[in-house]
Amino acid sequence: MASFNDYQQQALTTAVHHDNPEMDKSIFAMGIAGEAGEVIEKWKKIVAYRGGIVTDEDKQELSKELGDVLWYIAVFAHELGLNLDDIVDQNLAKLASRKERNVIKGQGDNR
Repeated sequence: MASFNDYQQQALTTAVHHDNPEMDKSIFAMGIAGEAGEVIEKWKKIVAYRGGIVTDEDKQELSKELGDVLWYIAVFAHELGLNLDDIVDQNLAKLASRKERNVIKGQGDNR
């Protein structure tokens, strides 16, 4: 199994860059939102039209869209000088701390 950093390095081989690095960052950031929107749109149709019953085909389509979200996250993180393994480790530590302090539910990023 590839690490998150391995995935990130492979994803970067398919990233299209422009002459303006700030434009690239913006495009990749917007791509996260756009692809996440496609995930939600597919989910909305499953819930609205089929009562939330998920078929194997739905899972395949959702998997493709989630992969697109992950791709944009990987390349955007790279543009910011971040690697996915560090992001994953930081996030897991944050969640473990919240669980330990019994603040998984609640509001605020720094709870």
